[in-house]
Amino acid sequence: MFDKLGDIGKLFEQMQEKAKKLQEEQEQQIFTAKSGGGMVQVSANGKGEIIDIQIDDSLLEDKESLQILLISALNDVLKMVEENRQRSAMNLFDPSMFGKE
Repeated sequence: MFDKLGDIGKLFEQMQEKAKKLQEEQEQQIFTAKSGGGMVQVSANGKGEIIDIQIDDSLLEDKESLQILLISALNDVLKMVEENRQRSAMNLFDPSMFGKE
């Protein structure tokens, strides 16, 4: 019984280490989304923090279009970040950790 508890403890440690490594890797990633044919471009890091916004000068006179394109690009980049988080979470549970392939 104690061997199984030890195995569970080791498994838990491995999962924690892998989760920490994945989180660090995620934070280093940059995601970019464009809207309006590239007139608006938004970049976010793996934590979902917006790190850059680029706006074509021609949009500065058209507030309504700018707002629509900005919202679209923001939503797209945040969706990319979330999809990446979900993929990473799925990869956290590697079957080989449980002695299965």
